[in-house]
Amino acid sequence: MNAATFPASPSGIRIRPVTSGLVAAFVLMALLVLPCRAFAHAALVATDPADGTVLMQSPARFSLTFSEPVSPLVLTLVRPDGTRLALTSFRLNGQTLEIDNPKTLKSGTHVLSWRVISEDGHPVGGSALFSIGAPSAAPEAGEAVDWSLRGAIWTAKLLLYAGLFLGVGGAFSLAWLAEDRRCGRRFVIGALLCGLAAAPASLGLLGLDALGAPLDRFAAPIVWRTALDTSFCWTVLVALIALGLAMLSLVGPRAPRKLLALAGLIGVGAALAASGHASAAEPQWLTRPLVFLHGAAIAFWTGALAPLGLALRYQPAEAKVFLRRFSRAILPVVAVLAASGIVLAIIQVQAPAALVNTPYGRLLLLKLALLLFLLTLASVNRWTLTAPAEAGDTEVQRRLVRSIGIETLIVLAIFGVAAGWRFTPPPRALAIAAAQPVSVHIHTLKAMADLSITPGHAGQVAASMVIMTGDFGPLDAKAVTLVLSKPDSGIEPIKRPATKPGDGTWRVDNLVIPLSGRWNARLDILVSDFELVKIEAPVDIRSD
Repeated sequence: MNAATFPASPSGIRIRPVTSGLVAAFVLMALLVLPCRAFAHAALVATDPADGTVLMQSPARFSLTFSEPVSPLVLTLVRPDGTRLALTSFRLNGQTLEIDNPKTLKSGTHVLSWRVISEDGHPVGGSALFSIGAPSAAPEAGEAVDWSLRGAIWTAKLLLYAGLFLGVGGAFSLAWLAEDRRCGRRFVIGALLCGLAAAPASLGLLGLDALGAPLDRFAAPIVWRTALDTSFCWTVLVALIALGLAMLSLVGPRAPRKLLALAGLIGVGAALAASGHASAAEPQWLTRPLVFLHGAAIAFWTGALAPLGLALRYQPAEAKVFLRRFSRAILPVVAVLAASGIVLAIIQVQAPAALVNTPYGRLLLLKLALLLFLLTLASVNRWTLTAPAEAGDTEVQRRLVRSIGIETLIVLAIFGVAAGWRFTPPPRALAIAAAQPVSVHIHTLKAMADLSITPGHAGQVAASMVIMTGDFGPLDAKAVTLVLSKPDSGIEPIKRPATKPGDGTWRVDNLVIPLSGRWNARLDILVSDFELVKIEAPVDIRSD
């Protein structure tokens, strides 16, 4: 449903209290969320040892480098016989997690299994294989998807959305738009109760997901301690406050119910801005306010649908004022909703191809299709049904009630799609990870090198090399040549001489790596006119 403006209504409601309330909401939101640090959804950039590497001896330590800072949750080494060794000694060095190896490893293939949490509150897990001496059958790393846990997370997220948008938004519409708040009151209370139950449940489920634990560990203290250390804890806390304020506006004294309902609506926007993919994106000064406005606008629009439909069905005479006020207010709200959503989508998706090539983009397309259907239906209702319904046409009122019911079902479908984003990193985060370099350390008795290829995906790249002796001393090489080969591709080796820019490194610029996958990187180091040292190691090049 659409409208024009929100001037003084026949019943005396004016825009000034709402405007001042929105200003206060924006200030409150800024104070709440802007001081917080937030980062993108982290992605693994490099491992040391590199995935698939064969080492001659047991490494003293491991390292995992991510696109953003992370906090480690579970670090495990699975040995060739399937036994597991917990890795508890580690250090965070910027975006790199350095892990001590407490034991000398025997020959065979090992799995380094890791689970960390991003600063946006989402857990990330994976594993890397390496072998000592020679490869063996890879042990089971135990990283299978727990679909029952994912289903519970999705359900809790959907119920939380219902509580925040239909519950808190419904309480706001009953306080500010409805003449008689009895119609739809039970529906709104039911939605609020769903949100009050789903908010803490969502937090506990996040703790399970962060630790990779099954549902039967839900009550374990470590699960809740882990969840409380994430940024999502702030979302749950603010959401519970918003839900509580909305409930008080329905069951408490009449006098402060408008202020309580407005504070609840403010809380919806602040809760969504406190954590998540969209609020974690840069620039923070833009994305967090946009998430706040987007969430508040969704709550205003969708929260009014069920109370309005129930009022039209059971109290059509009193519903006329409700319908008139909603019709006048909704157009600027939808404009804010659309503008903020478009900007956030552009920031998250970045490239149009990501709409089709990534799960996040495909979910966004599905959401946009449902939203287009919803807007079309709402527009038809506004221009063909609203005026006759206000005039008292009972048949049109019945049609409008049915249409509002369909709108509510579409809204729930949109909430379900949005809840699916919980499991899909946005293309923005994938692009950040793709731009990160891939690095490998090559160590022999005669020479060693740190090789870095930026960005670490197929296409045009630059290679940087630090050359040293086998005992970490300086090595003044006369010339260095980089040779990249991929025997299984049918492509001839790529051979490029390196230059020395004067900063202690050797570089190869304007290098094109045509394919992703595992390449063999060899450095031909001319130590003297009579000595050429060749060192090599595999390097994994990501797809672009």
